[in-house]
Amino acid sequence: MEEYGKENVEKGTSNVEFYKKMESDTIWWVENKDKIGEHLFSFDKKKIYNLFKDYPYNLSDVEKKVFDEENPYWAEFFKDRK
Repeated sequence: MEEYGKENVEKGTSNVEFYKKMESDTIWWVENKDKIGEHLFSFDKKKIYNLFKDYPYNLSDVEKKVFDEENPYWAEFFKDRK
């Protein structure tokens, strides 16, 4: 889990932008304008996860279930991670 200028994210002044792939999704994908190629996501716009570092190790069981349901491609991609 990364700390991307937590104070700045809360104040809305960072180079981090949140978006949803589908309006009904729970997960917010995060674009860090300072770094290219990162796959970042959040459930609450406060705690930001790095897909390749944190999945599934740093997600709660509930977060992993939600992530897998909304992102079957990534669930399949990381199926060997326990």
